[in-house]
Amino acid sequence: MSFFGFGPSADIEIVLDGQDSRKTAEIKTEDGKKEKHLLYYDGETVAGKVNVTMKKAGSKMEHQGIKIEFIGQIELYYDRGNHHEFTSLVKELARPGEITGNTSYGFEFQQVEKPYESYTGANVRLRYFLRVTIVKRLSDSVKEQDIIVHTLSQYPEMNSSIKMEVGIEDCLHIEFEYNKSKYHLKDVIVGKIYFLLVRIKIKHMEIQIIKRESTGTGICSHYRTQSALMFFLKFLFKLNRNFIKYFCHNCSRNCMIFLVTV
Repeated sequence: MSFFGFGPSADIEIVLDGQDSRKTAEIKTEDGKKEKHLLYYDGETVAGKVNVTMKKAGSKMEHQGIKIEFIGQIELYYDRGNHHEFTSLVKELARPGEITGNTSYGFEFQQVEKPYESYTGANVRLRYFLRVTIVKRLSDSVKEQDIIVHTLSQYPEMNSSIKMEVGIEDCLHIEFEYNKSKYHLKDVIVGKIYFLLVRIKIKHMEIQIIKRESTGTGICSHYRTQSALMFFLKFLFKLNRNFIKYFCHNCSRNCMIFLVTV
């Protein structure tokens, strides 16, 4: 908005190459809503053009230079004044001068390193974005556009199973077994639960996938836990090793299958 003629005199648009055919992905915002942006991978070139459109035909705009930046940044919600930029590239689009009409500037960031995936959590956000700045005497004109980055990785060579034992002495002995120790976000989690000793009455059993987010270091560490999935099993125990319950729960990101025996 322009007050007393000192507002922006031009609109800025960032158009990325191949944006009509490129895949998109969704990511959550701070307020829990979802946004859709173009998807890139580590090492891909980010290129396109910047369109500067004058709001009034025949008008002019003096500037002290135009630049575009590619930024990878980590933002902590509890320390918004300090952002950690792990990637920062700059391209000069125009030297100081005057814009007398609608203008386009091409740009290209070749084989950009994008070491981390885009992420929005409870206390932190990792984002990649392009920022165009038209430097002016009174106030700069700035336009930002986010992109989403996914990283490609291989399955680990060693991915052994996990076994755990819990219980109460002489009352309850339970054994958990998972088919592997590392999972992809879309993997099926397969496991078995053995009730080896049951001498107390059990009303139900609860199984959860817990998402734990940690930020900061030392005394500045912050932790946040969230239940991603939860299951309740209700059954009557029989003192034999018969099959009791088999269940599978599907959601958009993963699946759990457990075999429960006593």
